Amino acid sequence: MAMNDSVNILNSAYLAVEYIDSFLPDNPLQQPFKNAWNYMLDNYTKFQIATWGSLIVHEVSYFLICVPGFIFQFIPYMQKYKIQQDKPETWEKQWKCFKTLLFNHFFIQLPLICGTYYFTEYFNIPYGWEEMPRWYVLVAQCFGCAVIEDAWHYFLHRLLHHKRIYKYIHKVHHEFVSPFGMQAEYAHPLETLILGAGFFIGIVVFCNHVVLLWAWVICRLLETIDVHSGYDVPLNPLHLVPFYAGARFHDFHHMNFIGNYASTFTWWDRLFGTDSQFIAYQEKEKKKQCVTKKKAN
Repeated sequence: MAMNDSVNILNSAYLAVEYIDSFLPDNPLQQPFKNAWNYMLDNYTKFQIATWGSLIVHEVSYFLICVPGFIFQFIPYMQKYKIQQDKPETWEKQWKCFKTLLFNHFFIQLPLICGTYYFTEYFNIPYGWEEMPRWYVLVAQCFGCAVIEDAWHYFLHRLLHHKRIYKYIHKVHHEFVSPFGMQAEYAHPLETLILGAGFFIGIVVFCNHVVLLWAWVICRLLETIDVHSGYDVPLNPLHLVPFYAGARFHDFHHMNFIGNYASTFTWWDRLFGTDSQFIAYQEKEKKKQCVTKKKAN
């Protein structure tokens, strides 16, 4: 009975969103996107699209999303939004990070990406424009993928902090006490495989079109680069996502090494009390700010 009620609620929500969508103006980018998509289908094989297309989407998205945070370090005005202001980025650290990223992307992630075509073939995942889900379905699917990945990341990330294995794997990612956006995927190859596995679970559950692979890649990169950016910028649209952790939440994890283990949302840390040190730290900072304001007045 409860299952039927849940299905009815989801169907009603879908119909409501579909009804609202019918009143929205046409997307001016839809036709160019359709033309580009069909051109891709006409000129490239499924293997090329799934493999090299996925690699291009990942690489272009990763480094484009990193650009704002990279530029912030050269803008004095933005320094007031830097979380750890006493630890500026250095060229040496950024170059070291970039070299490790290239190794991980092309020697660890690329072999995994090569399996994308066989995944889509095995599960009969469509590529065509007509089978592509509507934008609100993609948004819901990406949110579902994020929920699943977040649960995987919390428990496996917390395990990687166990004192018996931390120094062998996860310590590499924590070389940077003050993170910056490009450092999001700076990790030991084993960590790339262990934590990266959570990315694929949602795909297996929700994927009904190859476009979800790319949409979820972009969403995941937006999130992980944002929380590693080192900047807590106001009016960040990601803060509109319910229970979103954000840069300040994850920055504390790099600064403190303990707690705040989740990747995207705050509920697992709140449920298991692993955000207690972060909450205490926030309260301490608020008291400092109050004292400073009183002295200024």
